[in-house]
Amino acid sequence: MTRNTKEILRSCCQQIRWEALDLKPIQDLIARAIEEDTLGSGLIDKPKVTGDLSISLIPEDHEITATFHARQPLTLCGIELARLTAAFNSRLSLTALADDGAILAAGDPIATLHGPTRSALTAERTLLNFLQHLSGIATNTRAYVDALSGYRTRILDTRKTTPGYRYLEKYAVACGGGWNHRMGLFDRVMLKDNHLAAFGDDLMGATAKAVAESRRTNPNVLVEMEVDRLDQIPAALNAEVDIILLDNFSVPDLRKAKELIGDQAVTEISGNVNLDTLEDLKSLGCDFISTGALVHKSVWVDIGLDWNE
Repeated sequence: MTRNTKEILRSCCQQIRWEALDLKPIQDLIARAIEEDTLGSGLIDKPKVTGDLSISLIPEDHEITATFHARQPLTLCGIELARLTAAFNSRLSLTALADDGAILAAGDPIATLHGPTRSALTAERTLLNFLQHLSGIATNTRAYVDALSGYRTRILDTRKTTPGYRYLEKYAVACGGGWNHRMGLFDRVMLKDNHLAAFGDDLMGATAKAVAESRRTNPNVLVEMEVDRLDQIPAALNAEVDIILLDNFSVPDLRKAKELIGDQAVTEISGNVNLDTLEDLKSLGCDFISTGALVHKSVWVDIGLDWNE
């Protein structure tokens, strides 16, 4: 490989870990979720009576131990978030029986919850919402990772995430074995048609100027260029971009694009990627395939909380 392509491959994606996440916005998210359920937070007209009205039926001193179980095969994500959510009520404790990233069968235990029954009942839905949502993304991602097994191509997520959930959802992708693409607008220069138009009508010259300006102002930041036609590739190669994103190419054109690019840049396939189309894409030899479907096409998995006898 030339032009330090190996180094580019190592630096252009990551698998975010729980330890890298800022807990402050996560704790704020937990607080908002609980306040939605108990205080009507988000409504202009707040309820006159607040709290969990159903728990008044339960004696204050009653305590329980309950276990979260997988109701279907899944890849787990959210156990650390669930631990923080339980800790929001100082009298509840959650003990993990499986780690984030674990592949579980239907019936496998996930965690136990212990404490006052009133507190457990109030927290139950918030705990399940987090676990089911994030495990759904991890489970969906795992299906893509498994489909690429044996091939050099890695699956990447995108910035198509639920506002406010960006890094939790990217963490869920990593738990499923996928790789995180851009964390935000701040960690890569992405050149698209609208960006290049500001540098003139000549694509070759505009691309060269844009890349040169990027190297001057942000010399340590990778430059990626999105192309949607084969005749745009020479401009990207001439400007020596780091990564070429092949957007919505047909499979025959992807083969031609890979031949044109060779090892001169890292290659990324994007557009209309799903588990069906992945069959035709995985053998092309490109470095990455990116898809927002890891997140926005995921389905919540079935997890239950069972009271222990």
